Amino acid sequence: MFPNSSNLGRPPFLPKHQQHNNFFNELPLSIPPTLLSHQQIVDARFNFQNAALSRALLSGNFSTIPAVSPQPLTYGNGSSGPISAAPTLFRGRKRLSEQNVPYDVKRQRFHSPHCESTLVNQTVPLPEERRYSFPGSVPSPLFHAHYISDLTGCVPPLRDAPFPDPIETTLPVAKDKLSQQVLELFQACQQQTCDLNKKELCRTELQKEIQRIFPQSRLFLVGSSLNGFGTRSSDGDLCLVVKEEPVNQKTEARHILSLVQKLFCTKLSNYIERPQLIRAKVPIVKFRDKVSCVEFDLNVNNVVGIRNTFLLRTYAYIENRVRPLVLVVKKWASFHDINDASRGTLSSYSLVLMVLHYLQTLPEPILPSLQKNYPESFNPTMQLHLVHQAPRTVPPYLSKNGSTLGDLLVGFFKYYATEFDWSRQMISIREARAVPRPDGIEWRNKFICVEEPFDGTNTARAVHEKQKFDIIKDEFLKSWQRLRDKRDLNCILPVRATIQKR
Repeated sequence: MFPNSSNLGRPPFLPKHQQHNNFFNELPLSIPPTLLSHQQIVDARFNFQNAALSRALLSGNFSTIPAVSPQPLTYGNGSSGPISAAPTLFRGRKRLSEQNVPYDVKRQRFHSPHCESTLVNQTVPLPEERRYSFPGSVPSPLFHAHYISDLTGCVPPLRDAPFPDPIETTLPVAKDKLSQQVLELFQACQQQTCDLNKKELCRTELQKEIQRIFPQSRLFLVGSSLNGFGTRSSDGDLCLVVKEEPVNQKTEARHILSLVQKLFCTKLSNYIERPQLIRAKVPIVKFRDKVSCVEFDLNVNNVVGIRNTFLLRTYAYIENRVRPLVLVVKKWASFHDINDASRGTLSSYSLVLMVLHYLQTLPEPILPSLQKNYPESFNPTMQLHLVHQAPRTVPPYLSKNGSTLGDLLVGFFKYYATEFDWSRQMISIREARAVPRPDGIEWRNKFICVEEPFDGTNTARAVHEKQKFDIIKDEFLKSWQRLRDKRDLNCILPVRATIQKR
């Protein structure tokens, strides 16, 4: 279904000024040319104070980037710029309301004619002979990769170049009005190549700086940015892995994050805005990258996020109706104010799992349980350096269910409005069915139970007030009734306004 590149795990391409004239002629035909390689970025060590370079990066027009010679690291160029804001410590949930965040600004939206393309997460280590070393670094089995030859699969492989050509994906045919609206919204709001590239540039530079404090650490881009369900307005999620063993999130992780926050507030204050340490169950540092205008959440050793990123990525691409349906549901939930875990409603992750669960439980399923069908590919104990390879082994899922996007959207709302038993059942994509609620303390007195497919926790634990739960159920019921009667997406979500807002 998708082109399967053979360059995963290879060193990045050399900079153009180091390439021989016959460079591209020597490449396998399966490798598309790149707009700009990761090696060019590393060799150049961008100086983001260069105005021309910053404008080129933000515009996505990489052809205008001037030639530069190696310079000091971008985010840590030795200058001790003024601190933009004093470190702020918050106690509470991951997301904050706008009223609680000072100097909050509207996130910038980016525009690109390209469809979403997969981008290499350069945290996947390079082969030993080409891995970049850092002072004081000690080899760790966590970051020793053993690469395998290409396997046939439908999931677009992550590439070594952060600016690959867009991958042509086959979208479902939309013959009825509702399906056409779903597809139109998806095509307009899905994450673009340039959006992902901006996040990867920030990740690359931050990793260099953080490795000065923690030489063995690696910084992973995770979540919707990489799992196939990102939108143009998606934040960036980062996981800082400092060691193979788990860390205590209440003590050790908070201490590590306090050091990272201090780095952001001092040495990187010219590039990082409003770094805030938030003491949630999984503590994070929230910040805004001034260069890309993207907001990020950074955690420490929450490695389950790395695993579920690639599990969800596989679900996203094995059936071409999955991504459009998920995006519309996320936009719908956001419009109806039920997509904010910090305010006691559903997280985007829970919403994605709810859509996948629905598609698994149809009389003629559209999705299988990947963890059941491919247990070795999605083993929760698999070493992190192998996790990214798992999706490449999974072929497309050929469902006999020919339902349209419109029919599936109506069915999704009907399922949760009339069929799913909230009080007795738990959503489990691992089992591909609704299972009886566990009797553990984490599941008692919870209104919505959604199983995290790797660690078994409740991803919907934020919904702890009956009033919020009733609002969520009511939105499902009203949306199902309206959509069933009118078959027009505008009756539950203003399409034009949503596209303009993105």
